[in-house]
Amino acid sequence: MDFAIEAENLHKTYPGGVEAVKGVDFEVAAGEVFGLLGPNGAGKSTTVGMLTTTIEPTAGSARLAGFDVAVEPLAARSVSSVVFQESVVDRSLTGRRNLEIHASLWGVEPREETQRIDEYTASLGLTELVDRPVETYSGGERRRLEIARALVSRPTVLFLDEPTVGLDPRIRAELLDVIAGLRGRDELTVLLTTHYLDEAERLCDRIAIMHSGRIVALDTPQALLGQLGRELLEMRVVGDAELALASLRERGVAGEDAFAVGSRVTVPLHEHGSREAIAAVHELGLGGAISAREPTLDDVYLRLTGDSLAAAA
Repeated sequence: MDFAIEAENLHKTYPGGVEAVKGVDFEVAAGEVFGLLGPNGAGKSTTVGMLTTTIEPTAGSARLAGFDVAVEPLAARSVSSVVFQESVVDRSLTGRRNLEIHASLWGVEPREETQRIDEYTASLGLTELVDRPVETYSGGERRRLEIARALVSRPTVLFLDEPTVGLDPRIRAELLDVIAGLRGRDELTVLLTTHYLDEAERLCDRIAIMHSGRIVALDTPQALLGQLGRELLEMRVVGDAELALASLRERGVAGEDAFAVGSRVTVPLHEHGSREAIAAVHELGLGGAISAREPTLDDVYLRLTGDSLAAAA
């Protein structure tokens, strides 16, 4: 298999001894949409910074399309583009002029430049906007322009670093449709960082869950959810949640993948039915609010780290 991205034992320690990334390993196949999922401070953006040559690794190695980012940084940059969290387009210029400047900097031939700009503005819904000053664009429109700008150089790898942060729900939903449309385009490989569960589940072929600078799980969204079964029991108990969990394990309702955080106990049911499990809870006199529901990626993260991803983000 050809890998568009390879990271091996990547570390980054900042001055003062702050370890932002603590030995990250993963590979991304050509044409794959790969997600780095985790809260702010998990190490996602630092990892992207090392992969895109803007941050020097403290240890380890990384390659883009076979080019070592430390040894061959210019070659690695030539096959990749980045859409950063912060806007980098010039708001005083038109969208078209922003795209023309970027294409020129990347050495795109003038005839090819016009063709690419027309192609990407059309596919990203910018045709009616491209000749207006960017300062008149909405936040979502600027994001779409930034994606078009990144694609003009025809990269092998596209990095999207928290692309929907700060957008209202409607604009965010529209942008997700745009990003989903990138799948399969010219064998483009996409690495997306996010702390939004729905983005990762909807867009990514595989997800690496990051916590405190490490990858704590890596698989398809379906496989990660499958670890918890089709249904789980969630309850809030009065008293010691760990003791309640131990009682459920002794009763055979809870397995080793059940967990307790604060007063909340979560039990993947697997072969058990929810009625059977709820009856056991009542028989044990554990009390509290009880509900049965499908698992989410937040449950996966909570089981692995003891933190709620939604709260940590």
